[in-house]
Amino acid sequence: MQFVISMYINPAVLDALTDAEKAAIGEGHGQFIEALKRSGELITTQALVDPSQAAVVSVRDGQPVVTDGPFLEAKEHLGGFYLVDCEDRDRAIELAARIPDAAIEGLGIEVRQVMFADGPLEA
Repeated sequence: MQFVISMYINPAVLDALTDAEKAAIGEGHGQFIEALKRSGELITTQALVDPSQAAVVSVRDGQPVVTDGPFLEAKEHLGGFYLVDCEDRDRAIELAARIPDAAIEGLGIEVRQVMFADGPLEA
């Protein structure tokens, strides 16, 4: 089963961390990625740029309308994700709990099963 483990970032929370704490998060992600590779559960992982660099696209009267910046004003934004292939939801939650961000109050980790992909979804 495939799951997206999303990491929601609150810039104010990250700014309040020490350099050592920030380095520990980076090192923790590196260790987590290596463990997922060894277990064969990692499909991909990506970090995203700050939402201030986003483009919001909608179509009105058949024409694309593009607005710069984030779609919503919010404290948190999607900072990146892991796409994993694991046995079940419980395992995906177990993996999500190992992400360093999960231990920091004010940062969020969300686990969602992939609804469909390039083939049928396993139930």
